[in-house]
Amino acid sequence: MRAPVATRRRSTPKDAEPARPLGATLDFLRLLWAINHGLNKTSRKMQSQFGVTGQQRLVIRIVGAYPGLSAGDLARTLHIHPSTLTGILQRLTDRGMLRRVSHPDDARRVQLELTPKGKRLTAPGVGAVESAVKRVLSRFDEADVQDTRELLTALADGLEA
Repeated sequence: MRAPVATRRRSTPKDAEPARPLGATLDFLRLLWAINHGLNKTSRKMQSQFGVTGQQRLVIRIVGAYPGLSAGDLARTLHIHPSTLTGILQRLTDRGMLRRVSHPDDARRVQLELTPKGKRLTAPGVGAVESAVKRVLSRFDEADVQDTRELLTALADGLEA
């Protein structure tokens, strides 16, 4: 059985604590900001090292796992507006990592596929963001990860409303 939330071991170093008490909401937002900053920093490093950002790598991984996925389905999977995805898809297409092909039954519909160049970027060592997240998740039990997923899903849904 898991320990109650109040007695669980904290994984945040003491020097990462705010100098002044912020309250639960502001402290949570501070941590989300730190995560966002870390994702952006690592994404920039991936851009210079591998030629793709963290977002682009996530798109490549999902399309690689589900060849033939439509742009609309991909946007729903990523919880982003299709217009936001358009730019990402265009950059990946322009760089020869992704191609859009007509659906065999309906030429008006477009499916996404990786090119051989895009498939090379699905290798495990390419994802600096993914590797960091995987490493951190491995330190927690499945129930904690599921609780966190539920919390983050509720937060994402609340921000969408």
